[in-house]
Amino acid sequence: QVQLVESGGGLVQPGGSLRLSCAASGSIVGFKAMAWYRQGLGKEREFVARILGYGVTNYADSVKGRFTVSRDNAKNTVYLQMNNLKREDTAVYYCSAERYAFKEPYWGQGTQVTVSA
Repeated sequence: QVQLVESGGGLVQPGGSLRLSCAASGSIVGFKAMAWYRQGLGKEREFVARILGYGVTNYADSVKGRFTVSRDNAKNTVYLQMNNLKREDTAVYYCSAERYAFKEPYWGQGTQVTVSA
């Protein structure tokens, strides 16, 4: 079992930036992909961004052009750079390690991002 720990959340003004980190307790190379999801208050958890092992990325339409997902395999860490933040980006952000063979993914505990003036 791999433990995922997110960090980097906080309070930021609209238009500001944050970088989230997701540190894994073991290697992330063997996972199908590493992903970020978020859940706003009273909302369902939704997909934000994903990066596959060979670097291919995909994003939710709502964050395209503003968010960038990256990974450092040597540090077992995944990042989410968030620019031009909007109020609607306010949510708890979760890191996920997606596994092969339809196994349940691993999840972190989440980090709160609040966008407010």
